[in-house]
Amino acid sequence: MASTTSPQALAHARFVRGSVSKVRRVLDQIRGRTYRDALIMLEFMPYRSTGPITKVLRSAVANAEHNMGLDPSSLVISMASADMGPAMKRYRPRAQGRAFAIKKQTCHISIGVTPQDA
Repeated sequence: MASTTSPQALAHARFVRGSVSKVRRVLDQIRGRTYRDALIMLEFMPYRSTGPITKVLRSAVANAEHNMGLDPSSLVISMASADMGPAMKRYRPRAQGRAFAIKKQTCHISIGVTPQDA
């Protein structure tokens, strides 16, 4: 985690369609990396969840640049987490008039960036 003295810029995406475990698999790979390295990694990963994660990462960096005046080339991903959101409940017809419940998972993605220690 980041120290209390360094500023941290946060960005959140809520109700993103996708399972928490699949999003965490990607977040674990980029946590602790520089902004540039994380963007390159996300571009070439074969997972569907990299789209929303890239969007949140760019938003966190834009927040750091605009609100705190930090240089994007000096930023490191200090915090990246995914929490479970509400499941959308859908029903699929089955044999003999029965209904089969389907839960479509959602998640909340949070990313924080801090300046790199020189």
